[in-house]
Amino acid sequence: MKVRGAVIHKVGAQWEVQDLELDEPRDHEVRIKVMASGLCHSDDHFVTGDLAVTLPMVGGHEGAGIVEAVGAGVTKVKVGDHVATLFIPACGKCRYCARGQQYICDNGAGMEHGRAMDGTARFHAADGSDVGGVTRLGTFADRLVCHENQAVKVPDDIPFELACLVSCGVATGFGAAVNAGPVRPGDVVLVAGLGGVGANAVQGARIAGAAHVIVVDPVPYKQERAEDFGATAAFGSIAEARPLIDQLTNGQGVNVGIVTVGRVDGDIIGDVFAAVGKAGRCVLVSVGASDRHIAVSPQDLTNFAKSIKGVMYGDCNPTADIPGLIELYRSGVLRLDELVTRRYSLDRINEAVADMHAGRNIRGVLVHQH
Repeated sequence: MKVRGAVIHKVGAQWEVQDLELDEPRDHEVRIKVMASGLCHSDDHFVTGDLAVTLPMVGGHEGAGIVEAVGAGVTKVKVGDHVATLFIPACGKCRYCARGQQYICDNGAGMEHGRAMDGTARFHAADGSDVGGVTRLGTFADRLVCHENQAVKVPDDIPFELACLVSCGVATGFGAAVNAGPVRPGDVVLVAGLGGVGANAVQGARIAGAAHVIVVDPVPYKQERAEDFGATAAFGSIAEARPLIDQLTNGQGVNVGIVTVGRVDGDIIGDVFAAVGKAGRCVLVSVGASDRHIAVSPQDLTNFAKSIKGVMYGDCNPTADIPGLIELYRSGVLRLDELVTRRYSLDRINEAVADMHAGRNIRGVLVHQH
C-alpha cells in the first residue's frame, strides 16, 4: 500500500517527505497506523553520521498508533489495539531476555540496516528500491510494518502523543535514574541535559526519592522548565552548579550523575564524573561520535570507588515497564503532558529538527494526519 514518510538519503542532508510503498505484514508481523512520533535526538545522529546506518532510511522509532493488520501467528496484539512501538524487538527467549535484560536482546543485532527480522525491507521507493526503517520501525511514516515484539498494547484512553514518548524517551530517562543509578531516597543527583530524556531522568530521580535533583543545561528555556519535572535547582554549567553541590554534599560530590546531553563527548563525561562523589556513579545515556577518549582520572575511579555505567533503553524491560510507566501517569505521579512542547505535521519535519537543535523543545511531536 502507499504511505508517506520522511526519509534521510545521505549524511548531512535534510529529511525528504516522499511517497513510499509498504509491504503487507508477514508471519508474526503487524501493520501499524502511526498516529504520533516523538522527535528523539537519536534519529538526528543518523543525519550527522554519529551513528552509521544503511541509507536511505525512514526516520523515527518513538511511536504510537493503531494495529491495522496482522500476519500469521501474531498473538501479542490484535487489530484495533492501541500500541506503542519498541525500538528493541525483545524475543523473550535469548540469554539476555531470560535474565530480565530485554534492553540488550540479541534481536538488536543488525538494526542499523533498518531491515525486518528476515533481512528484507518493508518500505520501498517509487522505483522499487529498498528503504530501511530506523530500528526496524520508521515512525516518521504514517504506517509501518514491524515484528509483533516491537508493539506493546497501551490503554485506549492515553493520547497517542503521550504514548509515543513513553516508548523511548520516558522509559530511557526514567530508567537511567531508577534502574541504572540507582537513585536512592535522600540522594543528591545531577542531570546534564534537559531534553526529552533528561526531563525523565529528573522525574525518575524525583520519584525514587532524591532529596535534590540539580539540572545543568546551557539553554535558559531548559533551565526554566527543569522545575516542572522535579528539579530543585538548574544551572547553565557544572561549574556554576558546583558551589551548591559542595554545599549539599560536604564537598564530596553527587551520588549519581546522569549524562543526557544531545551529543556527548569524552570531556562532558569527564565533567560529570568529576562531580560524582565516593562510591557514586556516572550514568551515560547520550550518544556521540566514536570518541575513544573519556577524560576521567584513573585514581579517582579506583581510590573513590566510582563507576561509569552505560545505559540502553534505561535498562528497562519495555514490555512490562512501558505499561507500568503509563499507570504512573494515570495515577498522577509521572508527568507526560508537560513534555510535549510543540506539535508538527509531517511536512514540517525539518522545522521540527531545527527547533530541536535550537533547544526550543523539551520534546517535539510529529502528529500524522489521516
